[in-house]
Amino acid sequence: MNSSRDTSSQAIRCPQDRGNIKLVNLRWSNVDFGGKTITIAGSAGVVDGERIEGTTKSGRIRVVSIDDETVAVLREHQARQEADKAAAGEEWSGPKDLHVFTTGFGRPIYPDTVTQLIRDLVKAHNAAQPSAERLPFARLHDLRHVHATTLLLAGVPVHVVAARLGHADPAITLRVYAHVIRSAEASAADVFVQALKGAP
Repeated sequence: MNSSRDTSSQAIRCPQDRGNIKLVNLRWSNVDFGGKTITIAGSAGVVDGERIEGTTKSGRIRVVSIDDETVAVLREHQARQEADKAAAGEEWSGPKDLHVFTTGFGRPIYPDTVTQLIRDLVKAHNAAQPSAERLPFARLHDLRHVHATTLLLAGVPVHVVAARLGHADPAITLRVYAHVIRSAEASAADVFVQALKGAP
């Protein structure tokens, strides 16, 4: 069962916080394949070694759009999970409103499982690659920054990126990613000049 690996794949597509990981609390009832959205309704954390679930940090529910490839990956993952359920038989302990990412017996995974997986994936990649192609150490939270930075550099409006990140105010996004926005602004002058040159 590759639930943890699948979780890391989704983390870069759907930005999440490390402190209260929301993807490991995601349930299939939160996934709308037809509408290509997921609803972030809660989070999971660990207190005194025990996995607990609660609301998001802001207490708000948000809907995040997903692309066709992510929909396909999730459908494949759901099929594998159904195969795990059949193989586990009576040992399957997943609830009726099943989590998207579980152990091979239907139990929800711990946030730290995903955190460790990122380190393990980078380590495995680097062991098989020449030094020039090695990846730097990365945290799960870094995937959130990659997601936001990629969108901002692609010209996605700040308020849209803020909504995906779960920022209540786009000003937070502006502050956190000021360096990225400045980089985009630096190229805006070139875009303007090119547009003028191409004008009739």
